[in-house]
Amino acid sequence: MGGLDIRMRDVACRHGRVEAVRDVDLEVAAGERVALTGTNGSGKSTLLRAVLGLHRQWAGEIRVGGRGSRTAAEWAWRRRACGWIPQKPAGGRFPLLAQELLHSSGAPVEAAEAAEQLGVGGLMHRPLHTLSGGQLQRMHLARALGCVAAGAGVVLADEPTAALDFAGQEEAADLLTSLPVTLVVVTHDRALADRCDRVLEMAAGRLREVR
Repeated sequence: MGGLDIRMRDVACRHGRVEAVRDVDLEVAAGERVALTGTNGSGKSTLLRAVLGLHRQWAGEIRVGGRGSRTAAEWAWRRRACGWIPQKPAGGRFPLLAQELLHSSGAPVEAAEAAEQLGVGGLMHRPLHTLSGGQLQRMHLARALGCVAAGAGVVLADEPTAALDFAGQEEAADLLTSLPVTLVVVTHDRALADRCDRVLEMAAGRLREVR
């Protein structure tokens, strides 16, 4: 199994004056699959976004593949090293076409093949904001598969099955947990969590292991 390890020490994240994540110590081995569960607003998404540098109000230490993230070059490397499936993709002022999203994976051919496999290959020329929730999730999943093909060693996913029907949830869970990378996934989907090696629960910004 491939992948990159993730190590966090004394990580805290804030939204203004509100502390969303506190005192998080976490080690994820290379190739391990970890599910983060917990109620909405407990800090799960904020923690994942801090790993990617999308949330900047954080303190402590976060290392991916043994590398820190305090310089622009290291952040750029981390964005390539980590595939990302967001829960609520930003629409942007100039919305992307689906094919442009897939091209940003670094491996557009493989991402397009994944989109075909996921049943959204015919939507390449559609703006992302015109896709349904399920179609958009499948497109972001295809992009993540493209990122892996381009060399990403980690996939971070935030509720990747929430907008899918039961069959789609099963398919996405199978795909994500079969990837030869490290997976950290925020989910309320019990079937997806059951496929992971460990399940952690976050409450009031703190983590505890439940399985």
